[in-house]
Amino acid sequence: MCYGYDGDAALNESLERKGASRRGLLRGAVAGAAGATVLAAGSPAMAGKPGSHPGQGHGHAHGRNRVKADHISIQLYTLRSKMNSDTEIQLMLDQLAKYGYERVERAGLYSYTAAQFKAALDSRGIWASSSHDGIAATGGVLDPVKLNKKLDDANTFGQKYINVAYLNSTRKSDWQLWAEQMNTEAEAARKRGLRYGYHNHAHEFTIDLGGGETPWDVLTSELDPKLVHFEIDLYWAYTGGVQTGAADPLQFAIDVVESSALEVPQYHVKDRHGADAAALYAQTPGDMADLGLGVIDFPTIFKAHQVDEYIVENDTPDFQPAATANTGFRYLEGLDF
Repeated sequence: MCYGYDGDAALNESLERKGASRRGLLRGAVAGAAGATVLAAGSPAMAGKPGSHPGQGHGHAHGRNRVKADHISIQLYTLRSKMNSDTEIQLMLDQLAKYGYERVERAGLYSYTAAQFKAALDSRGIWASSSHDGIAATGGVLDPVKLNKKLDDANTFGQKYINVAYLNSTRKSDWQLWAEQMNTEAEAARKRGLRYGYHNHAHEFTIDLGGGETPWDVLTSELDPKLVHFEIDLYWAYTGGVQTGAADPLQFAIDVVESSALEVPQYHVKDRHGADAAALYAQTPGDMADLGLGVIDFPTIFKAHQVDEYIVENDTPDFQPAATANTGFRYLEGLDF
């Protein structure tokens, strides 16, 4: 899930239509882990140390490029279970600042107004540079009141990006309508100084709209590259590779980025548990993993394509949400690629 949307369920529905199932998803984890070295069990912080990632070693020499600390963000949906009251929210923001975060990606406003939430972030030196929002529509028709409210909030925070979090349908006409609506919203966003994007899951690659055409094909052909960008979720792109039978899911994810006609200035950096996850961490193979505990070779992806924002995310934190946040930041800030 990303901001309340169940990407796993959407993927499973598309697989069921193809005669596959969640069982196939888990079996796919074994294929996704092929060639990965086994990571010794330990604390999340140790697992996230640079050089410890089991996915490293994809046949590429990594250099001395580094992710800049002030370009590391976190999707606040990751922390939702510990942000249910004002006290919890304030404590979590304190922790994020202590860990070194200077950016976050919003997932709603909680019980605050945009101005109140911005003040809470400002007091800790944190910038809400991005957000997840749905298309501002009522009854399938763009609603200018909702759109202006969404853009007003983004401007209040001084955001750089605003992203559609999730769409799902088996009808090509729906995806075509959504692409048209996103182009319209993106033009309005650009006039407000905002960059407008779409965040992927895996079902965009696995749904067959007819004749082998996928939602990803529709989006990449009908979204205006002058107005809309992609925020690529690397877990879901890798999982899309596993579920489409790609010989190399990592290369599939890289190709999603590199072959896109749309710019890719943002990553959701979310790891994927490998075949040994049950034994090592009591986690399910194929599920999301805290950074450093999975099999995705992020250095190779980052070497192929660098972005403006590296957004830590795990919809189902392996230990505690604060540990996911801390481990994610520590992993990224020390990563060579």
